[in-house]
Amino acid sequence: MFLAVAIVVLLLAVGVSNPRFLSTNNLSSIFVGNAYIAVAAIGMSLVIISGHIDVSIGALIGVLATVSGLLVTNGYPVWFSWLAPIAAGCAINLLVGVLVAYFRVPSIIATLAMLSILRGLLITLTGGAWISGLPPEFQLAQFRFFGIPSPIVFMIVLTLLAAFVMRNTAFGRAIYAVGGNPEAAEAVGISHRAMTVKIFAIHGLFAGLAAVLFATQLQVIQSTVPNGLELVIISAAVVGGVSILGGIGTVTGATLAAILFAEIGSSLIFLNVSAYWLRAVQGTLILVTVLADVARRQRAR
Repeated sequence: MFLAVAIVVLLLAVGVSNPRFLSTNNLSSIFVGNAYIAVAAIGMSLVIISGHIDVSIGALIGVLATVSGLLVTNGYPVWFSWLAPIAAGCAINLLVGVLVAYFRVPSIIATLAMLSILRGLLITLTGGAWISGLPPEFQLAQFRFFGIPSPIVFMIVLTLLAAFVMRNTAFGRAIYAVGGNPEAAEAVGISHRAMTVKIFAIHGLFAGLAAVLFATQLQVIQSTVPNGLELVIISAAVVGGVSILGGIGTVTGATLAAILFAEIGSSLIFLNVSAYWLRAVQGTLILVTVLADVARRQRAR
């Protein structure tokens, strides 16, 4: 609720100062252009709730977007160019999950290694060149469903679906269980190793969907992803209420936080404030959120 109110208040406050902030083009840029970040933050939330973290998500989105673009520009069907990166995202993160769960590699180490591998692969695939010549039917992020831009539809539907699963299914409650106390979860028959692999694979699915939205929002695909993308996605999950210590959080909060970050970044431009302040704001919000989480856990004891 706090994040939802903050989004509305910031919209009104900046809109009063500069009415152009409320223009259709700018609001579209905020919500449509950053929907892929919210989608990726959903998967990241599941990982952090389960007690792990993934710092390779930005590079993974870049590689998967590149794979999608290379496939469609080399004559493969559009539907295959959409589905292949999703399947690849699941496979790559399933491998990470196996390393974390069965080889006991800490998730931050496993994903740091994957980060280096993926960045090298991205340069190898593109040679630093952008991918152009994308056919119009490939531009999924430019489609509309019942007049609503498709990225917004994907963001809302996936958020509601993930929220329902987390709140109302045994699988969702098991994610909270392994993140809160893996030994207790094991004692009641929940295999935290098997759950970890499944969670990372699902996280890869969301990363693949985010990559497709990222790849299809412009007429070209960049050879690099936005700088610090993994930080933005992790920040959205944490500021959205997901405890960095695991076991607590909601995917709805992560989506709202992603929207809030995009809104803050846009408002700084319209208020003639350096965009570099966005990083400072993100860092402050993360610090405040983590401190509040620690204080809440101490009171609970």
